[in-house]
Order: sequence, then C-alpha cells, then structure tokens
Amino acid sequence: MSSEFPRMAAVRQRFERPTVPDIPAAVREQMKRLLPADIPGKRIAVTAGSRGIRNIALIIQSVVAAVRDAGGEPFIVPAMGSHGGATAEGQIAVLESLGVTESYCAAPIHSSMEVCEIGETESGIPVVMDRNAWGADGVILVNRIKTHTDFKGDVESGLMKMTAIGLGKQAQALVLHRRGVFGIRDIMKEVATVSLATGKILGGLAILENAYDETAHIEGLLTAEIPTREPELLLQSKAMMPSLPVEEIDLLIIDAMGKDYSGTGIDTNIIGRMRMPGEAEPESPRVKYIFVRSLTEGSHGNAAGIGLVDVITRRMFHQIDLYATRQNVATSTFLARGAIPIVVENDREALEEALRACWGVDPEQARVVHVPNTLELEHVRVSETLLDEVQGKDNVEVLGAAEPLAFDADDCPAIAH
Repeated sequence: MSSEFPRMAAVRQRFERPTVPDIPAAVREQMKRLLPADIPGKRIAVTAGSRGIRNIALIIQSVVAAVRDAGGEPFIVPAMGSHGGATAEGQIAVLESLGVTESYCAAPIHSSMEVCEIGETESGIPVVMDRNAWGADGVILVNRIKTHTDFKGDVESGLMKMTAIGLGKQAQALVLHRRGVFGIRDIMKEVATVSLATGKILGGLAILENAYDETAHIEGLLTAEIPTREPELLLQSKAMMPSLPVEEIDLLIIDAMGKDYSGTGIDTNIIGRMRMPGEAEPESPRVKYIFVRSLTEGSHGNAAGIGLVDVITRRMFHQIDLYATRQNVATSTFLARGAIPIVVENDREALEEALRACWGVDPEQARVVHVPNTLELEHVRVSETLLDEVQGKDNVEVLGAAEPLAFDADDCPAIAH
C-alpha cells in the first residue's frame, strides 16, 4: 500500500466578527424586558442546554444574577432532551462539563427526567414539560439560535426547539423523533406553541455566535415575540457561519468531533452531509471521505453522528461509550448516524485507506483539508494542490510553504494547528 501523502500548508480564513464586549451587562439589559414587576419571591427556572455555546456558563450566571437582583429565586434546569445518557445525573454531568455548576452560577440545579403533561397540539400530540420547570412560577429560556444539523426550516435550533424538545426531555424527544424530520421540524413548532401559550414561560434569551465561536449578539424575547423574531435571528446566524476554504474535497481530516462542537458531533452544514431519510444532501461542499481522529472529553463518550464519518482509528473507537451513543441515536431514530465507520490501527493507516479509495487520484495530488473541528475554522491546513485555488480568495491567507507530513512514534501526523 502506498505511503505517499500530499504536502500540507497552513492557511488562515477571515470572517465577519461582531462581538458582545460586555456579556454580563448585555444580559442584564435584556433581562429587564423579560422579568415581570411581580417577580419578588417567585421561583424562576433558567434553562441550560447541552451544546458547547461560548460563554454559556457566564451567560447563565448573569441571568441568575438578574433574577435574584429583581427579587426572584432562580434555579437551573437541564433542557437537553435525552442527552447525558437520558438520566438526571448524566445531564448534570453534561452541564458541569460546560462550566454550568451550582457554585459558579450561584443557583441550585434541579435535574429530573420526569415530565408533566401540559396540553396537546391540534393534531392530538401530547405536550409535556420538565417537572421542575413546570413547578416553577416562571421559566426563562436561554439558548443559541443557529442552523440545525438535521433539517432546514424557518425555525431550526433555538428557543422554540428548547421549549419543545429540551424542556420536554426524552419523553417529548421520542414522540417527535418517531415522526422523523416532519416531527422535529414541523410538529416541534406546534408543541412549542402549546408550551408558550401556557404562560409558564416568561421569555427567552437568544444568543448568536460569529464564525469564531464568539458571542456576537444577545437579545431578550418576550414569549409572544419568539415565534416571529426567532426566524429573523436564524437568518442573521446563518450569515455569520464559517465554511471550509474549498468546495471539492477528496479527504477531510477532522481532529475532534463531539457534542460540545455540534449536536451531531460534526456540523452537517460544514461537511455537506446529512444522511437523513427524507432530507436532501447539501449541494456544497462535496467531500468524498472524512477521517476523524478523536472524540472530545466533553462528549462523555457520546459519539452520535459517528455515522457521518468514513474512517476512525482504534484509539478513537475506545473513546466511544456505545450505550450513551445508542441512547442518543435511538431517541433521534436516525440510526445511520450511529453506524460505526471503518476502524484502522492509527492515523497513518487512516490516511492511506482514505486516499486509496479516491479513485484515479494520485495521493500526492489529492485535495485534502485538515481542520481542528467543525466549529473553529479560522486556522486550517490544505494540500499543496489547493494552494492556487485558496490564494484567489479574499478571505484566505496562506501562512507558509507546503511541507511533507511527519509522523510521531504512534503514527500520528504532526499537523497540529
């Protein structure tokens, strides 16, 4: 088997970079819109999800402080469907991995998988809510608005989804996912509408992030504003998304995947793969093969989305908690995304196998892109054959000459970013 590899060069991509300079101050200002005058003495639940949102611990801490300063009694509830192995303890562990702890946020965390039925949709779908949240005097939603990794619509990942699936825990997630894309895209909005109409939810704090995974915008939405304002914020979020430097790729190397980077471990919008029954594959980018080198510690072994990958190493395979992965994938019902890809001994073999599968392409001339993950795409590496193409782009800077790959004693390439 050939051991020839393309020479790789470091490049830097530049994207638009709006940021929020003072996050606590921005949160305090927006919370003024959401907290009613009669809040003193009331127990207010603040939601916390499982996504790796930048500054999420600080944002939740600031929300808690705003509630307490107004005289309320805040507490935190995990709002993450079936994540964390679908257990109360597992969901607390997920929050701790994100820095959302009782000591840091100065509020208790009440975690339970129990739900209360609070109504039903016009089509008869039962609507449920986290028992602790429903028992509060009010709920403040806190979530990032972004494009979803499973479907496309006017509402994707954000406050509506957290209302329906996050606060609905595994029980609601199962009901919606059993109806496929129609369930999580269309019925999800119907479920959220019922929850919002109960009056239990006071409003939501919407977070937008720029292409550098930084907080770009924070906006408080009253309950009645969420259904109409969220689609507008989604369009803003999509306009700030990063992307790979080229569209045609033979091999995409990803250092790490995980739930702290994307709900599917690797962002389907970045890699151009959905592998979802009923959803068309994206037109761009077009990637032949994907090799992922590791699973993040913050994933707690949950490798949901591994079925989007073609090659992994034995090292990464041993990082996977098969039970946690199965729980998440089975709840989603998108079983192909939990399929284990080809497992090889080390990184060298992974590159050899993937490049050999690129029919008619000389390995040294392969179109290869190497990224740290699908969230951080400023500093990446590209194969020598791509240099002329990327040099013609206004937002790409080539940082040095292409160099041969060097491997360490464990056959891992020394291609750190």
